[in-house]
Parts: sequence; structure tokens; C-alpha cells
Amino acid sequence: MTPSGTNPRPGVGEGDRESISAAWELLLPVASAPARGRGRALQSALREAVRSGRLAPGTRLPSSRELAADLGVSRGLVTEAYEQLTAESYLRSGRGAGTWVSGAVRAAAGGARDLAPRARGVRVDFRPGTPDLSLFPRSAWAAAHRSVLGRLPHHALGYPDPRGLPELRNALAALLTRRRGVVADPERLLVCSGVAQATTLLGFVLHGRGVRTVGVEDPGSPEHTALFASAGVATAPVPLDDEGLALEPLVRSGVRAVVTTPAHQFPTGVAYSAARRSRLLEWAREVDGLVVEDDYDGDFRYDRAPVGALQGLDPEHVAYTGSVSKSLAPGLRLGWLVAPASMTDELVDRKRTMDLGNPALDQAVLADFVTGGGYDRQLRRCQRAYRERRDALTRALAEHFPGTEVSGIAAGLHIIARLPERWGPEKEFAARAADAGIAVRLLRDHGTQRPTDGCVRLVLGYAHLAPADIARGVRALAGSRPNTG
Repeated sequence: MTPSGTNPRPGVGEGDRESISAAWELLLPVASAPARGRGRALQSALREAVRSGRLAPGTRLPSSRELAADLGVSRGLVTEAYEQLTAESYLRSGRGAGTWVSGAVRAAAGGARDLAPRARGVRVDFRPGTPDLSLFPRSAWAAAHRSVLGRLPHHALGYPDPRGLPELRNALAALLTRRRGVVADPERLLVCSGVAQATTLLGFVLHGRGVRTVGVEDPGSPEHTALFASAGVATAPVPLDDEGLALEPLVRSGVRAVVTTPAHQFPTGVAYSAARRSRLLEWAREVDGLVVEDDYDGDFRYDRAPVGALQGLDPEHVAYTGSVSKSLAPGLRLGWLVAPASMTDELVDRKRTMDLGNPALDQAVLADFVTGGGYDRQLRRCQRAYRERRDALTRALAEHFPGTEVSGIAAGLHIIARLPERWGPEKEFAARAADAGIAVRLLRDHGTQRPTDGCVRLVLGYAHLAPADIARGVRALAGSRPNTG
């Protein structure tokens, strides 16, 4: 092969020379590669030249003798590279016809995109659902990681029990029993990739049992609808009242399974009353149904001890789900599902076919972190920080939006703020906030109910924001000119 500007060789057309010249810079480093690695380097460079389109389909390549001379390598090395890439369909050749770039290859796509949700162009982001990732206990987690790697037996790196490592299931069962009042038999506990996978697993099993519709809270988390839809199950919105899920609409809906967030309803912030919790379980027994309990932030309550999990009252009619997404980090993708005995085998079978189990090393590290006391320390640390930030948000709202009502219990990672009517209408307020670089979420975006009093109702997340950022963001929101008409 000759670089651009040298004399062309017989049998290589003008288009071929241009294509070969464009690929030259990819092949040139082969000459300086270590002797033992030149063959692999040449094959890799040729593949990349074809994939990227620098060597276009139909391009005739130089003979093995010519390319070997240009690169300063043996002819056998080039011949071997041509034969290997011909076997892989990157090149084609015929006796006495030379070697050509195959038409089977298409130019590779560009670099990998990052589709993770990011707040771009936003000064302060009040949207709910994100913990403070800077609180992740890096040193303690790294120490647990080193400790686990040092003692983990080789066989533990094989395919795990699809339910999860026994040591993690034992640790989580003890934790959930102690902190949340869950009846947690390790044999009925599945380690999942967060509540999202737990919900999807339940959807598949319910679908297999003939269930086609599941009730969901209205307003509630929109993710539930999408997760059940992936399993072929539709959702029916069930309204809430001041005590929790409204029972009469639930009965009228005809569903036999419903998703709830009883400890701290998302997004209204209501804690289900004792009477409503009891009546909900009575409904489940009457219809032989299932209550799915999403305990997404049940550990965080700031005015009293958290209310225990609903599952502890009737483990056979409640499937309990939770994760470390709010306490550690959502990127760990570690959660759990405590299943009724009658569903456990079906859930385990579905989990096995879905992913063969969660990563064994990550499970072992979490087990060590829980049993060593690190998880309890992390919860206490987050509890202090999030309570301080909730207080900072309510103070800032009282200062800059006098007359604002904050509803729901003092818990979790978000509040509901009802601004005075003069700050509406809601769509105009949201537009002004966006113009000011402040990201907010309207309560109306979480359900079908549409209040008609003209007030702005916001779901404001605060856990991921420093108190100074909270104050700055609320001040900027108040600086947007309200509708004074």
C-alpha cells in the first residue's frame, strides 16, 4: 500500500487508491507494533478501516506482497490477515482475482450515547426522586468490597441462586424485620434489580395467572403503568382521599391486585391511616387478591418513628418491595421482593429466565455492608441530612411564597406545596420556572385528577440539594413574575 501522492500500482483503480490512502493512517501503526502482536494489530486495523467506511465496499486491496513491503512485515502475516478477514466476511477473494472489501459490512454507528436522565441547562432541579449521591459511603463501600474479594470462595462467582446469595437474603431479612416490621422469610425473599424489576416480575406472574388489570394509586408513580405494561398487564387508576387509597372506587374497579405506597404515599405524602390499612387487607382477603407494597422511602420519617410495613399484618396477601436506591444509590440496581408463599416459586422461575440472578459480587458487598452496621450508619446520616433539607425548603417557601400550604407527613425526599392562587395558572407558572432555569414537577403530572381552584400544586424534591441551593432555587422561583391579572 502506498500513501497519498505515490505512484499507483497496476490493477488498482483511482477510487481504490483514494480509499486505500484514507485508511493508511489506521494501518501505519502496525509497523511499530511489537513483533508478536503485529498480526492481531493488522487484522484489527483492517476491520476498523472497513467498519468505519475508510475502506469502501468494492475496494481492491494491494497484494499481500505489496502490503507487506509497505508495512515492513512478513508476507505470511498479511496473507494470514487477509484469510482471517475473508472468513469473517470483511473481505472477499477469488483465485487470481485479488482481494476486495466485502459489501456485507456497513459502516459502524457513532460513539455510545448516554441516555441516563440528566438535568441539562437547569440552575436548580426540584424534581423528586433523587437522593444525594454525594452521600454515598465510598470509603466504607470500598472497604467492604476489598474484604469480600479477599474471602469470597471461587464457587461464589458462578451463577447464583436466582433469589440471591443466601448471606444477602439472610441479612436483608433480619434488616427488614428489625427496621420495617416485615415478616421476612429468607426463603421467600428475592434480590432484584430495584423495585422496577420486582414490579415487572409480579406483573409476569399475575399475567400468567390470568390477571389483565392491576389497580394503581391516582395520583401515583407513572413508572408502575409502564412496568406492568411490559408484562402485558394494564393499570386502572384508583383515587386517593385523606386516609389513603379510596376503597369504594377500588371495589368498583373489579381488580384483584393493587399497587400501594402506604408508609408515605407518592406523591401526595399521605400515610395510610390504621383504619384504611385494615380495610385494604380485608378487601384483599375477600377477593383473594394481592396488595403490592412499594416501600420506596419508608426508612425516612422526621417527626416520629416510621410506621411499620403493611406486609407485616398479612404476609400472604401483600408482596413487599424496596431497594437501596434512596438510601445508597439507584445506580447499584439492588432491591428486594418479599413474596407470598403461594407466589414464590413462580417468581423464582421468572427471575431465573429473566437474568439468571443479580451480580454475585455486588450482592456479597451489600451483605457485608448490612451485617457490619454500615447500612444503619448510612441511614442515620441520610436521615439527618434530609431532615435539614426539608426544613430548609419549608422555611424558604414560607419566606418567598407566604400562604403556601405544605401537605403530607414529614417524611421521605419530597413535599407537596400548594401555592396561593395568585401564582397560577399552573402551566404559566411552570413556564416561568423553566425560563428562570428552575426545574419543577406539577402534582397534576402524576395522575388524572385536575383540581379547579386555580392554585399551583408542586411536587418538590429536596434530598439531592444543599440547603443553600434550595434557598437560591426558591428565591429564583419567587422572582418569576406571577399572574396578577
